[in-house]
Amino acid sequence: MRMYDIIMKKRNKGALSKEEIDFLIEGYTKGEIPDYQMSALTMAIFFNKMTAEETLHLTMAMANSGDMLDLSAIKGVKVDKHSTGGVGDKTSLALIPMVAAVGVPTAKMSGRGLGHTGGTIDKLESFTGFHTDISTEHFVNQVNRIGISIMGQTADLAPADKKLYALRDVTATVDNMSLIASSIMSKKLAAGADAIVLDVKTGSGAFMKKEEDSFALAREMVTIGNGAGRRTIAVISDMDQPLGYAVGNALEVKEAIDTLNGAGPADFRELCLTLGSYMVVAAGKAANKEEAREKLIEVIENGKALAKLAEFIEAQGGTKEEVYHPELLPKAQYVQEILSEEEGYISAIVCDEIGICSLILGGGRETKESEIDLSVGLVLHKKKGDYVKKSESLATIHANDLEKLEVAKKRFLAAYTFTTKEFEAEPLIRGIVE
Repeated sequence: MRMYDIIMKKRNKGALSKEEIDFLIEGYTKGEIPDYQMSALTMAIFFNKMTAEETLHLTMAMANSGDMLDLSAIKGVKVDKHSTGGVGDKTSLALIPMVAAVGVPTAKMSGRGLGHTGGTIDKLESFTGFHTDISTEHFVNQVNRIGISIMGQTADLAPADKKLYALRDVTATVDNMSLIASSIMSKKLAAGADAIVLDVKTGSGAFMKKEEDSFALAREMVTIGNGAGRRTIAVISDMDQPLGYAVGNALEVKEAIDTLNGAGPADFRELCLTLGSYMVVAAGKAANKEEAREKLIEVIENGKALAKLAEFIEAQGGTKEEVYHPELLPKAQYVQEILSEEEGYISAIVCDEIGICSLILGGGRETKESEIDLSVGLVLHKKKGDYVKKSESLATIHANDLEKLEVAKKRFLAAYTFTTKEFEAEPLIRGIVE
């Protein structure tokens, strides 16, 4: 088998066989196939696309290119959740304790953030002493003991994807549905869950800006997951404005704690309940979504979800008192209001600009080596559809550098658009793909 023949076949719009895909992924991972040949192939894929069967074979080849996490020692149906990312997306912080409190074993691998906000692990490190550098044995034992654990992604999980993504990033071949879907799903399948619930974002703060593209990606990933024998469901949710009100690591942790206390923003709570309902049903802990939703609301109201978060934080070295007293979490030196310079109904928020404001303050990473300031960020007071008077507070900004505060404040104000006519925001949940 020759890479030259594979490239020519795809260039001529042919469908690659499983054997050909296995050959090229194995050879590229081992360094036997050079970047220039893989670049030629990804460009051919970009223009000529892949069939559903090819995409599944590519995903499985990448998933099998390194470690496949074996979670068979964990009792029950393991359900994983993945978000395509967005601004203020702290969903795992509240959702995972909620479903664990209902009895769904949650063994999750998470990463650090690169961009405008931290990843799930960065946010969890707002708790003093919390860490995710645990062994697989510890990870499995902890899930069996308390029903929940999160560990950092291992270097050997789908290494082909890591190598291929770096190549696509510099050869203008990122934006292809099959390549995007296989990249995401190869890591999810390698992580060992029995079922997967996907939160696919759409809007100005999402990877997919157009709703039709978000649905197309969701369908592609659900087809892959089900084809691999994992029950897979996708929820398409709005990211045309930040999720909830808090943007920034410790601030998002506080908002997740508020939600587990029965408060918190309505949109964030609704997304957790929607995703959680599908997770609970997939795990066989409820007969339908309505029953699952009732169980999730019950563990919020009786305090079991918050207690599960505290138990989880303590089990991984964190200070559980900070769960019950979130005022102990990291705080910024400067806290100021951002006052509106206009009056009217908010008709649009350039969502990714709000994320960049957090990045400017130090709440995200410009590079992998960047240090994150866990205390900084913004808490919005007004969102799409809200009426705002001139000089009314749009948000509170939390900063440790006055110069950065002023830059972020100016950018924040430019991200808002107002109208004199009453305006209604789009629905949070845009659709479900099963």
